[in-house]
Amino acid sequence: MIFPRTPSLVFWLVALTCAGQAGTTVYQKPSDFIQAACGGSLPPTQALDLTAVHQARIKRLLGHSYRPSRVRYWTSGKRMVVILEEIGKTQSITTGLVVSGGRIEQVKVLIYRESIGSEVRRTSFTNQFKGASLEGSGKLSKRINNIAGATLSVRAVTEMVRVALYLEQVRPK
Repeated sequence: MIFPRTPSLVFWLVALTCAGQAGTTVYQKPSDFIQAACGGSLPPTQALDLTAVHQARIKRLLGHSYRPSRVRYWTSGKRMVVILEEIGKTQSITTGLVVSGGRIEQVKVLIYRESIGSEVRRTSFTNQFKGASLEGSGKLSKRINNIAGATLSVRAVTEMVRVALYLEQVRPK
């Protein structure tokens, strides 16, 4: 044989390529989350057009520009349900959030696309946000514990919570 290690080399190249790619895990479809958060029915979709003022405030909350110029949301009584996406390390994390009276009621990671850090989907992490509100400085009223190895995912979910709280403040009532 001329290249006795070729099969081994090919195996390792394929393994390393696959390890570097993120897998997509759907924990709950966004439409199912909205329906569950709204008591079993799917209310009409509402939209908030983000003005330059809104965009500037969201940029301060996120630390970077926010691309969408319109955010869709749903209401059930005084509760607002919103689905947001934010980049963790390299891939977006889709999260469902329920806000009422300026406080977080529920946070749920719906779709996770990163290769590491999926611990942010656990209720032991997301329950930390319950009751949190947005202070004038843009910080949350509660301290959120980090997860070792998932720092960027924790940051992304925390940023989405802050944006959801802000959107609840500025949406038409």
